[in-house]
Amino acid sequence: MLFNSFDFFGFFIIVFLLYWIAGKKNNSIQNAILLVASYVFYGIAEWRMIPLLLAVTVFFYYLGIGIEKNKDNKKGDALKITGVVLGIGILLYFKYFNFFILSFSDLFNAMGLQTNWSTFNIIMPLGVSYFTFKLISYVIEINRGKMLACRNIVYFANYVSFFPTIMAGPIDRPDKFIPQLEKKRTFDYALAMEGFQQILWGLMKKMLIADKLAGFVTPVWENYDVLPGSTLFLAVIMYQLQMYADFSGYSDMAIGVGKLLGVRVTPNFKYPFFTTNIAEFWRRWHMSLTTWVTDYVFTPLNIKFRILGNWGIFLAILINMVIIGLWHGANWTYAVFGVYQALLYIPIIISGKMNKRQKLHIGKFGLPSIGDVSKMLFVFLLFSMGTAIFRASNVEQAADFFGQMISVSLFSSVVVPMESSGISVVLFRFALAGALILIEWFQRKKEFALQLSEKTLNKRWLVCGIDIALLLLIALLGDDSSNAFIYFQF
Repeated sequence: MLFNSFDFFGFFIIVFLLYWIAGKKNNSIQNAILLVASYVFYGIAEWRMIPLLLAVTVFFYYLGIGIEKNKDNKKGDALKITGVVLGIGILLYFKYFNFFILSFSDLFNAMGLQTNWSTFNIIMPLGVSYFTFKLISYVIEINRGKMLACRNIVYFANYVSFFPTIMAGPIDRPDKFIPQLEKKRTFDYALAMEGFQQILWGLMKKMLIADKLAGFVTPVWENYDVLPGSTLFLAVIMYQLQMYADFSGYSDMAIGVGKLLGVRVTPNFKYPFFTTNIAEFWRRWHMSLTTWVTDYVFTPLNIKFRILGNWGIFLAILINMVIIGLWHGANWTYAVFGVYQALLYIPIIISGKMNKRQKLHIGKFGLPSIGDVSKMLFVFLLFSMGTAIFRASNVEQAADFFGQMISVSLFSSVVVPMESSGISVVLFRFALAGALILIEWFQRKKEFALQLSEKTLNKRWLVCGIDIALLLLIALLGDDSSNAFIYFQF
């Protein structure tokens, strides 16, 4: 049941009405409705994994209480380690176990030691990368004394299974999310309308940008071996735009649905294309994941490796980025993607600019200066090359793709696959992506590009007219194929 489908629209209307009408008297009813809705939503997607979700929720609920009671002694540390190991273990088993079997089998075969290992029929739970990170964060934060253990299992279960975010994030932190459930939510018109605008903006990014760019990117990747390097280079650029519009679009919709229910979800993107170095880019890209790994992996490692100077910083970043890469899936391409991203940090580590916040220079017409634009394009290009590794089925295909792209044909005319219906269609799709970036530039000081002022929100007739116009735009120009979101697979 996709956010960009009529099924979800019908499902959410029912949840919304029950939540605000039946749950009007107290937050206990609201939370009960929210929990049932979350399990129904998850069950529709993968009902066989509900027992697992329920089991880990109950286990970590009691584990958190045990950690709080013993946080000042070794037993509390042991319980925290148990939670972290279990969370990682669940992720390793369901997502990476068969990958390890195949990798070791290939290694032994390459060494001349013939193996006949077979993989297991393991069903990967949807959203496992997201809810395991939530659970690990929960036990660590309690152990650090930054929050108390949740004493209401319905609150905690909602934190783990919150339906707008369980499939593809953002990854909420427990100390920010759970306290919201402890309070009674009252309907806030301004917040609800803001949420609806954010859903519309996310829907536009998904259907007007991401899905249309996919119409070019997908056939290029399917036929890259017979296409010129110029076409492959354009596909790399367009895939980066597609991935951003797709994933940030989903995040906007998830955050918007949360606002309609009176719940604040953590931001996930902050206009990453307007950054002038790779460190700043990652501070604004998939923020809920990068801050999670930074807090629990990079920072402790950076402190431990401090004695090594710049080498220590790089080593911490390398481990950090490989983890971020492999978090996406059981494929060596993700590890190579992480190594590539870490290498991009070397110049700013040497120059000492890694922690230096960027300051943009605004030129005529409110646009960035030529110097800043060139830096932004350079960072965009570097990251885009990495997403080509990310997009490949395996390392061999990635190498083959780059070998085909970096050739004499890189300077030839672009050849458009038949599925894309001609160069004019491709240019139109590229123009839509350019319009998205331009709108986001002028709205970059807002939480999302379609955010309206409180004064405008109070003019209900105007807001209604804007929403109808946007919905018509989506209906007329949007892709009606209801393509799945890219990050559902992670």
